[in-house]
This record gives sequence, structure tokens and C-alpha cells, in this order.
Amino acid sequence: MLEADIAIVGAGAAGLSLAHRLSCPAPGSRRLSVVLVNAPPGPLRPPSRTWCFWEPDCGLYDAAVTASWQQLRVRTPSGQAIVGGIAPLRYKMIRSDDFEGLIARDLAESGDVQRIEASVEAVEGIAGGAHVHARTADGRPLTVRASWVFDSRPLGSLPAARTTLLQHFHGCFVRSDRPIFDVGTVELMDFRTPQPPRGLSFGYVLPTCRREALVEYTEFSSAVLSQPAYQSALRHYTEVVLGLTGLEVVSAETGVIPMTDAPFARQTAPTVFRIGTAGGATRPSTGYTFTAVQRQTQAVAGALLAGRHPLPPPAHSARSRAMDAVMLRALASGRVEGAAFFARLFSQVPMERLLRFLDGRTRLHEDLLVGMRTPLLPMLRSAAELLYLPRRPFPEP
Repeated sequence: MLEADIAIVGAGAAGLSLAHRLSCPAPGSRRLSVVLVNAPPGPLRPPSRTWCFWEPDCGLYDAAVTASWQQLRVRTPSGQAIVGGIAPLRYKMIRSDDFEGLIARDLAESGDVQRIEASVEAVEGIAGGAHVHARTADGRPLTVRASWVFDSRPLGSLPAARTTLLQHFHGCFVRSDRPIFDVGTVELMDFRTPQPPRGLSFGYVLPTCRREALVEYTEFSSAVLSQPAYQSALRHYTEVVLGLTGLEVVSAETGVIPMTDAPFARQTAPTVFRIGTAGGATRPSTGYTFTAVQRQTQAVAGALLAGRHPLPPPAHSARSRAMDAVMLRALASGRVEGAAFFARLFSQVPMERLLRFLDGRTRLHEDLLVGMRTPLLPMLRSAAELLYLPRRPFPEP
């Protein structure tokens, strides 16, 4: 049996971020022993992925950032371009492999974090701590005893909700033999794609240099597509909408992010907590997660290093979650047309303010100003409907 002060289950963005913060305590802080349990290579380990977020110019993980931008562009369904700067913020892209490499180097230098590969079968709260029951790649049972356990594994099923949509996407890193990409601007939401009956779809272009970019097709809807359908939609966006041909595909990624007003349990036993997406870090209205994970893990690490109770704080404020619930209901019910809804917001609200709003960092009067730019009657009807709408489990495929 391994023993440690802290056990972290899962080495995605949340698990790695918490381990990293615990490995770099401020001078005078207590030092804690940490075991980080990551699934062996295989179906339980998430594939490589790309995370995007925005923050002021300098950040903790800038050494792993692939590219960053200070200008965003949104295109309406008719093709009108809405371009805006976001200073003092920067929109950043970080690839999970680069993030893991940066964290791994820091953890190796610290010596406070022991990394093991094992498939976790159960987390059991016990008197004075918890047991993590796992099995190594060669089949040997392994138990980790810790005072506190933080579980970042994806949930097996979503909690019951009044509204759940899925943000699902397929993207490719592409390379051209010609300088065709505008490296200074992110194509954040390009609504010149065919729109689903309820929800929305858009294209997304992150240029890393004049000849390379990440190009994605994204939908907010109630069901995912088949792989051929994703490939067809992305090809249509790339070749027909953008007019780009002859691109070399370097790598591809496909993903699904739940957008739900379900409440997520942040504590499952007296000494066992959930962090990351499993702990409610994903913003329901956008699917962005990385910045909330940083807030959440910073608070948890600070509490642990100070000897306080480490219950993760809510990743998003009650006001933000309430506004998101109304927006999700309006989209899912078809009361608002998704592409027009977001295009209107970006055309009438300064982009820097809108990004702060989407990150839950605006004040009440700014939230009200943003709310006034939405279709008021459909939003009010959706808000009223939420008062009596029951929470139901999301149907599994």
C-alpha cells in the first residue's frame, strides 16, 4: 500500500494543475506528499487534445502555449465580419501534450509528487482519509491511502438536468504550401455553416503561422454525428466556405463537451472531492473549462497548503450558472436561433467585455448590459419555464 497526504486521480488538465500547484508551495508553506494516479495507455486515458482560454498577457503556463492572439473575428451567417481586439487579454491555445511535458519537468524537479500508472477501480472513504483501489497495467492490485483524494475522472453519466446540449466537434491541424492564414486573428465563430434545427454550428480557425492552422467544425445540439458526417462537415467548411484546397492534414481531434445546467457534486465523501469537468468546471454556455480549472485548483492547493478544509469552490458563480441555464433553455427549445443569437452579442458588446462575461468576471451592471443585447421575450419565457421544468437524466447513446 502506498501512503500520501494527497491522492489525485487522473492526469488531465485538472489533475496535473493541482499536482503542479502542490509541488510548488510558497516559502514557509507546508509540504505535502502527493500520489498522482494516471490511467495506463489505452481506452481509459484521454487522447491528446487542444485547450483554449484567455487571460492577461503573461500566464503560469506560457512556456507550453502553442500560439496566442489579441484579435478575434466572428462571421455572421451572411458573411459579415465582426472584428475586435481583446487587450489586455490574450486568447491562448495550449496542446495537452505540451502542457503535460511542462508539468512533468516541474514535478520531477520538485520530488513531492509520485506518479504511477494504474486503472482506478474505486475510491473509498474511510475513517481519517480515503483508499484509492487501482490495478496496474500488468494486473497487480494497488491501493493508495491518502488523507484527501481529488478525483478528476470523467463521470460515467451526466447528472439530471433541465437542459443538456452537447458541444461536439471535429478538427484538423492542417498545413499549406502557401502562406494563406491570417496569423494575427482567430476565426472564433464562423456561422456560414449549415445550421441545425435547434442549437447552432460554426467553423473555427486558429492560425499558428501563415502556413499552419487548427480548423474545426463545431455543433451545439442534442446528439453527436457519425465520424463520416464530421469529416464531411469539416471538408465543406474548409473547401466550400473558406475556399481552401490542397491542405495536408497533420493530425485530427474529435471531442464532446457537455453543456448542462445540472448541478455537479464537488464532494462525494468526507475526504473525497471531484475537480475539473467532473466537479463542474466546464462553463455551461460555452464549453470552456481550462481557466475555471485553474481557479478551482489554485483554491484547493491554497487550502491544503494552509491546512484548511479543501472543498473545491464552485467553478462558476450562481449568477453565471443561472444566466447559462436560461440561454441553454432558449437554444434547446428553439426560441432563439443560435447563430443569430451569438452574432448579435458579438456585434453589440465589445469583445473584451464579452470574454470577461463568458468567464464570469463581469460585474452585475455589465451582466445586465449584456442581457439587454439578447432577445428579451424568448429569454424571459425560458427563464419562467425553468421554474417548473423537472430535472431528467440525459439519455445515454
